[in-house]
Amino acid sequence: MPNSPEPSETILILGGTREAADLAREWVAANPEARIITSLAGRTREPAPLAGELRTGGFGGVEGLARYLRETGVTRLIDATHPFARQISANAMEATRIAGVPLDIRTRTPWVRQPGDDWIEVETLEAARDAIPPNARVLLALGSQHISQFAVRDDVHFVVRMIDPPDLPLELPGHALILGRPGDTPAVETMLLIAHSITHIVCRNSGGKAAYAKIEAARELGLLVIMVGRG
Repeated sequence: MPNSPEPSETILILGGTREAADLAREWVAANPEARIITSLAGRTREPAPLAGELRTGGFGGVEGLARYLRETGVTRLIDATHPFARQISANAMEATRIAGVPLDIRTRTPWVRQPGDDWIEVETLEAARDAIPPNARVLLALGSQHISQFAVRDDVHFVVRMIDPPDLPLELPGHALILGRPGDTPAVETMLLIAHSITHIVCRNSGGKAAYAKIEAARELGLLVIMVGRG
């Protein structure tokens, strides 16, 4: 049986964002002779289907990523991770330098305040926590690893949205848990905010289209958004 032809390129996409999934689909369609690999950290138990190959899990730091690049014959690394995934982005920059592989950074641009937006912009999660007024009803739109920071606010009712159920009970004294992805349209997000009598939203300025619907819904309802900047 003849050997399979070598791929024209081997592209590694550091993913986990909608933009990364779109990029993988575009590359697979436009470059049928290339090998397209998307790497996910593995936090989401059942990620949406992706075009090309899927790799899940960490690399083992800078040296592990550099070794993977060399051993896999990666010809280009594309960093399309979440803007707050600072460690993997830093590792990507150093690993590509070590391995001599070009790095293409596709960081989403931050959201910009629009007319009608009511934002408090803060630099840290701790500052966001402290900015919440007593007796607020807050949609906490953050990753599960950041929830415990808000446990001291026993005077606030939190609504927490997560894609997967948490491994352990959330350390929040009063909260409701919603499982699922963010709504695709402002109308869907508006219904959620009204159903839970939300008065405030706490989120990070991740940019992009995937999570922007809640910002549009907050604008429509006149809700205050406590926005954590990228620093």
